[in-house]
Amino acid sequence: MPSPVVPSDPLAPTAATATVRRLSPAVAWLFSVASGLAVANVYYAQPLLDLIADDLGIGRATVGLVGTLTQVGYGVGLVLLVPLGDHLDRRMLITAQLGLSVAALAAVAVAPSALLMLLAMAAVGVLAVVAQVMVAHAASLAEPADRGRVVGTVTSGIVIGILLARTVAGTIGDLAGWRAVYVVSAVATGALAVLLAAVVPAEARRRPQRLRYPRLVGSVFTLFAEEPVLRIRAGLALLVFTAVTVLLTPMVLPLAAPPFNLSHTEIGLFGLAGAAGALGAGHAGRQADRGRARRTLAVGLTAMLVSWPLAALLPHSVWWLVLAMVVIDYGLQSVHVVNQHLLYLVRPEARSRLTAGYMLFYSVGSALGAILSTLAYEHGGWTAVCALGGGVSLLALAFWWATDRRPAEGDGTGGDGAGRGVSR
Repeated sequence: MPSPVVPSDPLAPTAATATVRRLSPAVAWLFSVASGLAVANVYYAQPLLDLIADDLGIGRATVGLVGTLTQVGYGVGLVLLVPLGDHLDRRMLITAQLGLSVAALAAVAVAPSALLMLLAMAAVGVLAVVAQVMVAHAASLAEPADRGRVVGTVTSGIVIGILLARTVAGTIGDLAGWRAVYVVSAVATGALAVLLAAVVPAEARRRPQRLRYPRLVGSVFTLFAEEPVLRIRAGLALLVFTAVTVLLTPMVLPLAAPPFNLSHTEIGLFGLAGAAGALGAGHAGRQADRGRARRTLAVGLTAMLVSWPLAALLPHSVWWLVLAMVVIDYGLQSVHVVNQHLLYLVRPEARSRLTAGYMLFYSVGSALGAILSTLAYEHGGWTAVCALGGGVSLLALAFWWATDRRPAEGDGTGGDGAGRGVSR
């Protein structure tokens, strides 16, 4: 399906896009840190549920709503807030969302009742999507030949934030209580909001025509019909994030049981292994900038498949699981960064909406992986989990092989591509 910029799209630029200011490496890393902190807010509660339950008098079954509401809030934010980046000044939007995040985090920290805490947690989830607005803004500020590296830098921060959130929250919670985790995060978020407002350049572009908000949100879904690249990238995202969640969700069960008997703090340290794999994000971005997107995808998907035989050796040694986490996260980040790089080659005026649509499938994959892995462990133990994860990873590789193999000529992966002829 041809996919030129639709002339009738009210968000399409009405004149040539103005030259943007180049994004410096220092500001790219600042985006990375801020994005990681924003997404970490969604995951802090996971190792703190028992402390929260005891403090607020919540039943063990009910306290699970904390994580559910935060994740639901994140999904709502993807649909309702991220698309605004295509209509409003992204720097202003980022600063506003971070400021509101400070208020939501402070509300969690001082919540006197379970109801108010749950409402504040949902707000934290909604506002955490500022990380995706930052990715889109960084991609827009980057020069075309450098865009993959910039996206890789910011994405690596998001991944490290997700992986280290449990470790950081568990440590602070043990030392000062669960409320201190959100106080520290609120202070750090406020400081980063001020710093970003001072140093991040605005995107120089023509003001788009006015568009009613419902139509703006609805266009997230119409892009799936208009852009094959979005459909394929989103499908691949669903599969790879399902696979990773299959590994991360149930691994606490065998590690906490004999013969390992690891504490929650020790299990949280496994996040450090996954963070090492996030180095794949930067490498994948540089490879995509050099026109090697398909090769990077092939390597990343193969790495994810190879990680499962390693994970299956957990009964023999925990070090096999450590190695599996490094390998699978390296593969995941390679795929994720290339996916985003290819998305940002099309429809420059719709980058925030493309991000929102793509990340919705990431959220669906994460939820699906959590459900399926829990069922697999219940019925077949760790072996069944590894078989499930290996099957999903193999399906992802097959999906890529069937949909993503195109002639190298004119694939658009080595430059800006003007949004056309891109590998789909």
